[in-house]
Amino acid sequence: MKSLSRLMAVTRKEVRQLRRDRLTFAMIFGMPMMQILLFGYAINTDVRNLKTAVADESNTHLSREFVAQLGETQVVDIRQRVTSSADLEELLRTGEISIGVAIPSDFDRRVIDGKRSAVQLLVDGSDPTVLGVANQLRNMPVSFDSNRRAKEQAAVEVRPYYNPERRTPVNIVPGLMGVILTMTMMIFTAVAVVREREHGNLELLINTPVTSFELMTGKILPYIAIGLIQLALILAIGDLLFDVPVRGSVLDLYIAASFFIAANLALGLFVSTMVTTQFQAMQATFFLMMPSILLSGFMFPFDGMPVAAQYLGEVLPITHFIRLTRGIMLREATLGDMPFELVYLGIFSVIAMTAAALRFSKRLD
Repeated sequence: MKSLSRLMAVTRKEVRQLRRDRLTFAMIFGMPMMQILLFGYAINTDVRNLKTAVADESNTHLSREFVAQLGETQVVDIRQRVTSSADLEELLRTGEISIGVAIPSDFDRRVIDGKRSAVQLLVDGSDPTVLGVANQLRNMPVSFDSNRRAKEQAAVEVRPYYNPERRTPVNIVPGLMGVILTMTMMIFTAVAVVREREHGNLELLINTPVTSFELMTGKILPYIAIGLIQLALILAIGDLLFDVPVRGSVLDLYIAASFFIAANLALGLFVSTMVTTQFQAMQATFFLMMPSILLSGFMFPFDGMPVAAQYLGEVLPITHFIRLTRGIMLREATLGDMPFELVYLGIFSVIAMTAAALRFSKRLD
């Protein structure tokens, strides 16, 4: 009986402690709800609405009918019409589209003849899921005028760009760079302020002339260097073991990584001002990691996600960094081709850093 009494006393004490720990109590309900929403709603393997452009050099009734039927599949979202295949290749290179539809000037004759492909689908092969979806669009039926009974087949040729061998590491490694840096940078800084408090150093910092913003900035600068070292390690392993290319400028890649590392460090510092223990900081980091992986386009095509999930994904720094890494490493794009991604990372860093400094000042009061 005494053993049972002691056991119940410890249990009651643990329950009271959990009730006082608001973050842990919130995660008891938050984690399962978030996972159900992400996996049950936001993550959609039935890909739809991939960004698409069309170059219809034939511009006949039959070619327009083909384009209309292609749009009716809802697999593609035709957003632009250009004049040539070269324009489609440029849009693919800059990441503005995932699929380009090239219709030659002799489209009608090719459909009737049936010996040559009538349409070419230019596909961003850096995402194997997009390539798989494009392969499903082969052999689309195309109808002639209503007074013709026959139905012809438009043979579709799929041309994968940037990863013609369809090797998985070529797609995974550029995205994995963002996942690794997000995980390590956020963990490093999420415990930064909390560690100072637990070690008794926070009071010493309060009594120095260092401002809150200077303290926050000073804490992230060493980790930027660590992040760049990690980037070099990932690139070396990717090249030596998996033969993952860097077709664009390495300097552009490091500049993009610097902006991304700063954004994650600033977010981690903001998290550290909201928690009181290192365990809570780790919990909050894990809570942010799951949407970062699932909603960034790392695992699933971003265009195929529901609109609500895309809005949430656009807020995450990793979404923009993955676009930058895949563009620079695989498509030989430059930072000038993707200016919005870099500007967003810079704005995010400033906002998160300012919020962290303001919260830190408030806590000092």
